[in-house]
Amino acid sequence: MNSKPKILIVDDKVENLVALRIVLKDMDVELVEATSGNDALKATLRHDFVLALLDIQMPEMDGYELAGILREEEKTARLPFIFISAVYTDNLNVFKGYEKGAFSFITKPFQPEILLNKVKFFIEKHQQEIAVFELNEDLKSINKELEAFSYSVSHDLRAPLRAVNGYAEMLKEDYENVLDEDGKRIIQNINFYATKMGMLIDDLLAFSRLGRKELVKTQINMNTMIENILIEIEKTTKFTADIKIGKLHSVNADYTLLHQVMFNLISNAVKYSSKRDKPEIQIVSEDNEGEVIFSVKDNGVGFNMQYADKLFGVFQRLHSSEEFEGTGVGLAIVQRVITKHKGRVWAEATVGEGATFYFALAKK
Repeated sequence: MNSKPKILIVDDKVENLVALRIVLKDMDVELVEATSGNDALKATLRHDFVLALLDIQMPEMDGYELAGILREEEKTARLPFIFISAVYTDNLNVFKGYEKGAFSFITKPFQPEILLNKVKFFIEKHQQEIAVFELNEDLKSINKELEAFSYSVSHDLRAPLRAVNGYAEMLKEDYENVLDEDGKRIIQNINFYATKMGMLIDDLLAFSRLGRKELVKTQINMNTMIENILIEIEKTTKFTADIKIGKLHSVNADYTLLHQVMFNLISNAVKYSSKRDKPEIQIVSEDNEGEVIFSVKDNGVGFNMQYADKLFGVFQRLHSSEEFEGTGVGLAIVQRVITKHKGRVWAEATVGEGATFYFALAKK
């Protein structure tokens, strides 16, 4: 298979094709010649071109008409082309050429160096695009492998962890009368850390699943979602925060994933404001030129903005687990979900005064 970049050259005069062939002979490209607009269109069906050099004055179909058709076809809509003409060289026709989508305009007789430089530019651009595409494909492949590895490891750890917990419970029940206080404390620690490890594994599994989950978007009533989330949080956490919810905008998003985002943000707000005498949480949204911005604000411990870039990384924590429990995965999930929706997420805070977490989603 020939991997050389292909250039389409179109001119009704054979001598002009020969001249172009001579100028471009030292370039590592494959030239495909056409003597009419119809032949050129047929060539685009058989080949993938990186550039086209088009004469303007041709019988039956001139270069302008050919360019218009190329722009309308999906396969060639983004094909760069250069007009080469000896007749249509006035400003009006040059402008018309650019209107048709030409990237450049060269008048005959042309200087070979000018043509070569322009062609080299597009060949290099094509090679850069290939390199970027291949890099993106490699990154996609690596990410899939990492997600599969993370899922496999997290999933496989569950069984032995359940066994550890189970044996610890058996020791506690069957030998409680035999164990001294140190022994009981050790079993209690085993249960505690096994439970903590289980939470971490659950979060890792949730994080790894995000990469493979397809978005199923529906129109979401955010106020209803928040009400349901607060009921869920109340079942597992005792909190006294005064939570104020504004009239929230509806959004088109994946319900399950966005539910996870709001659950994580509100849970964090509850947790980090829990040591306040009067914890307060505010949830609002605002319209912002084609997108909706949601925010969850608390008056808790806040954080130093110097470390804001670490917030959304996996296992990144700005407060110790002794001070506030957690796995360090929740905000990484938030960022991944919002990024999957092609949105934005960020945070602002002041130490000792509280934090506000924002995310923005497109209206449609």
